[in-house]
Amino acid sequence: MVRRDVAPLTELSHQVEIAVVNLSILKNGHAKAIRFSTLTRLCEALGCQPGDLLTYD
Repeated sequence: MVRRDVAPLTELSHQVEIAVVNLSILKNGHAKAIRFSTLTRLCEALGCQPGDLLTYD
């Protein structure tokens, strides 16, 4: 989920204001849901669109 060339998880967690543990759960694909506000903050921090982060299997 997170492009490694952009920011380490700890830095990204501070920018997005979510715990590193929760960010790690998102990164590893173990999250069952994500709030739109969290998705918005992630996209702003990473400079991407939601479709860049989400996949459907």
